[in-house]
Amino acid sequence: MAERPTYSIVIEMENAKSIDWDEIGLGLEALAREIADVSATGFARPKVIISHGGLETDAVSLRSHIGAEAPQLEQVADLAFAACPGGRYYDLKNNGIPSSEGSILVFLDSDTVPERNWLSTLLKPFIDQPETICVNGHTYLSYDDFFSRTFALIWFFPMAEGDRRFASKRAINANNVAFRHDWISSHPFPPQNGFKVSCTLLMHQLWSEGHKIVNVDARVHHYSPRGWRFFYWRALVTGRDADRKFVELHSPTRAQRVVKSFSRWGTMSWRTIRRVISHAPRTGMPLWQIPFSLAVGLAFYTLAFFGHFSLAAGLVRDEVEIVPAYVGHS
Repeated sequence: MAERPTYSIVIEMENAKSIDWDEIGLGLEALAREIADVSATGFARPKVIISHGGLETDAVSLRSHIGAEAPQLEQVADLAFAACPGGRYYDLKNNGIPSSEGSILVFLDSDTVPERNWLSTLLKPFIDQPETICVNGHTYLSYDDFFSRTFALIWFFPMAEGDRRFASKRAINANNVAFRHDWISSHPFPPQNGFKVSCTLLMHQLWSEGHKIVNVDARVHHYSPRGWRFFYWRALVTGRDADRKFVELHSPTRAQRVVKSFSRWGTMSWRTIRRVISHAPRTGMPLWQIPFSLAVGLAFYTLAFFGHFSLAAGLVRDEVEIVPAYVGHS
């Protein structure tokens, strides 16, 4: 039997602000189950780092909530807390790295729920292929109504089923990914003003060094975004992030950025039409709702275009993206 690597898990608490503790608890209970399952096969007890944007004294309250919602977690793992006051999403992920132990570091989000065999599937390539640096899982949006089904259809995660081609080409999921500890320690998520840009930049760092990203069917489901306020803000920031990625990876020239905003609008609109029409029946969406789903999806990427164009054309400044107060708790 191949030697089992040691590992740690970092969970950011930024996304926990938008959901309730009972939902967070479901994810932590599933995590405890997954840890227990792999421990039964010979893996050592891991360390789970809760990385949060509050003060060090907040650890007492966090431990109490976790103990109430998922008491099994402390039975199967060593729980630690790492404070990063005011830290954003990727700040919290990087903040957890120095507290981690072992040869593998797994990143999971506070608003995701692991499915059966998630952890064993994520860790297996590190055992089978010693040269493996990064293993990327399969994250998808859960759904239970019209808007959550629409988000699942138009989002940048693959669908849970019947989306093999898209899933095979998926980018790094910062909410469901594992790295060799020594590599991620020396290559933390790059600092960036964007909301969700750093994982793309990290993926290109991996490629530039000649590392292959191993995509596996290690599944977690992500709670669907909620509310019109989030829809509006997330669409605009999606566009601004697209411009930031283009600047970092292709060209800072304003004219090329503006042209890219129009071409991306067309690409994403066509992608939305294709995905909604082809996948909506699989979600259980009634036929009469499909035109409305198309309208919502096209509205999302039209707003994204305005966000993209406004930053590319210099109509707005490139400022640090923080979830605004008006989005609120969903």
